[in-house]
Amino acid sequence: MNQKVNIIDVRSPMEYMSGHVQGSVNIPLPELHAHMDEIKQMEGDIVVCCASGMRSAQAQRLLQHEQINASNGGSWMDVQFAIHKEETI
Repeated sequence: MNQKVNIIDVRSPMEYMSGHVQGSVNIPLPELHAHMDEIKQMEGDIVVCCASGMRSAQAQRLLQHEQINASNGGSWMDVQFAIHKEETI
């Protein structure tokens, strides 16, 4: 898989600083709507993640409401594991 993947972590900045997927962008869920134009400009796939998958599910719905195709990656640790697994194949 060589297509660019944009990972948006919707946790708070404090949560993000405690650990995150390398290369991900931190846009807290309450600020997501203010970044819609920026997100629409992203090339490649968009995956949203958080701590458990609850906020990322909300983020996915918000993005889809704005006609932005996004996948819910669930927990940032699940996304990290999936990336690591993909890299080792």
